[in-house]
Amino acid sequence: KYQEIKADDDAVYERVITIDLGELKPTVSCPHTVDNTKTIEEMPKIDVNQVYIGTCTNGRIEDLRIAASILKDRKVKEGVRLLISPASRQVFLQALDEGLITTFVNSGAAIVTSGCGACVGVHAGILGDEEVCLATQNRNFKGRMGNTEGSIYLASPATAAYSAIKGYIADVREVL
Repeated sequence: KYQEIKADDDAVYERVITIDLGELKPTVSCPHTVDNTKTIEEMPKIDVNQVYIGTCTNGRIEDLRIAASILKDRKVKEGVRLLISPASRQVFLQALDEGLITTFVNSGAAIVTSGCGACVGVHAGILGDEEVCLATQNRNFKGRMGNTEGSIYLASPATAAYSAIKGYIADVREVL
């Protein structure tokens, strides 16, 4: 059961940090550690073989809605594998009810079962030698997706969906 946790109305803070979200730039974690980050503007053009959206990290219904909104009426670039893994069976059923699964399939994506799967290199989505995957999972360590010769980049579901269309790690702000 969800229970909101919030500060008391009379709470006093050491400091308040205000962030203009409109000024944030999409960020990508480059191989082979999550803290090896660059803004999308700092990234060279990197072609992708596979895009993996979902898992327990970024496979929530909100994430799938964002990805579907970008993929709607668009096709995955030929030669790119797009895998969608809802975070849970409940999320899968909700995505099915909302028509998101149809959008994914029509774009050229494959829907894979909820669970660790490709994220840990034990199911559909294991990388081949020299392959590049842009994923929304939470880790990109060497060998994480089943092959030490593959490279994993991490990004948001929006960036991942747009990159699947373009065929390279792309700036989703072009369509937002």
